[in-house]
Parts: sequence; structure tokens; C-alpha cells
Amino acid sequence: MSNADKRRSEHQAIVASIRATQKAKQRKWNLLVYGSFGLILTAIITVVAITVVGSVQERNQAAAEARKPIEGVQTFADLSRNHVQTAVNYAQEPGVGGDHAPVWTNCGVYTDPINEQRAVHSLEHGAVWLSYRPDLPAADIATLTALAKDKPYVLLSPDKEQSAPVAATAWGTQLTAQNADDTRIPAFIRAYAQSPNAPEPGAACTGGTNG
Repeated sequence: MSNADKRRSEHQAIVASIRATQKAKQRKWNLLVYGSFGLILTAIITVVAITVVGSVQERNQAAAEARKPIEGVQTFADLSRNHVQTAVNYAQEPGVGGDHAPVWTNCGVYTDPINEQRAVHSLEHGAVWLSYRPDLPAADIATLTALAKDKPYVLLSPDKEQSAPVAATAWGTQLTAQNADDTRIPAFIRAYAQSPNAPEPGAACTGGTNG
């Protein structure tokens, strides 16, 4: 072998060695990059799965809680649903259903008494009406306000005619309580706001009138 051939062979060997080293480094880099990506993707999928499962479990738990009987709830059947222009003398206070005004009261928080016939129309649409005696302590009123605020199917107002300090009313259903921090009140809201027990659940609780 001539010197030139020998040098060419050595050069080719060096180039081949360098390329082999580069390929090995590239393989290691690919393994590192794609392996890391795979780990990150697996972690993301795991987090999403845990979040989805947790959300489903929370919804199922909330639904199960809503189905539990609430101690002290009274129910009333065979309620009429006529629209009338006159005042109605309801058997319960506040009224739990029966004849009512043609226009409903918009759901929301009211600091003055509202029209009972219109509020009963709201109950027909699946609303829950939280009411309290005007002499209820301010702290209790604040608690009820927090429960009702930003809930699309909850009314809150004082009611000077009711005997119980606090009442939670849905169509054909009522719960009375001595104070606002009674844990049955939020349970009542969860169970009866948009309840299928209402004659028209899903009908509007906006677009009516205030008060």
C-alpha cells in the first residue's frame, strides 16, 4: 500500500469514527429529548385524568348529597297554578305554590319585602326563596346573602309575615330554621334549585320584575 493510500485509509477511518461518535451522541440526545417529552406527556395525561376523575367524583358526591332527605322539610301537594291579578291568601308563609301573578320576581338579593304572588311564580320556575324576619341579626342576614349571591335560581328577601326566623321555600316544599347558619339551608338550595319537582324547571328567573 502506497503512502497516499495509507493516508486516505487513515483519514476515512477517522471520519468514520467521528461520524459514529456523532451518531451515538445524536441517539443519546434523541433518547433524552423524546424520553423527557414522553415523561412530561405521561405526567400531563395523569394530571388531567386525576382532575377529570376528581371532578366527576365531586359531581357524583354533590348529586348524592342532594338526594339525601333533609330533616324538617315539609312538602305540600295538589297546588294550583293559575295566573291571577288579585292577592292570594296562601296556607303557608311564605307561600309554597298555588295561584300566582302572571309575572315572576327576578331572582336575586332584596333588602325589602317582595311581592309574594310574583315570588311564587319564581318558585314555579324552579327557584328557591330564602326569606327571613326583618328582626334577624345582621350577621345572619349577611350569611343568607352569601348563600344567595350570584346563584341564578335563588331569591332572598325579608318577610315580615313569617313566624320562623328563616325559611327556605321551593315549589311545594319548605324548611324553617332558627338561624342562618343551619347546615340544612345550603343543602336545601342544592336539592331544590332547578328541581324537577318544580312545574317549570329551567324557565327564566330573569326578565320578569324586581321585587
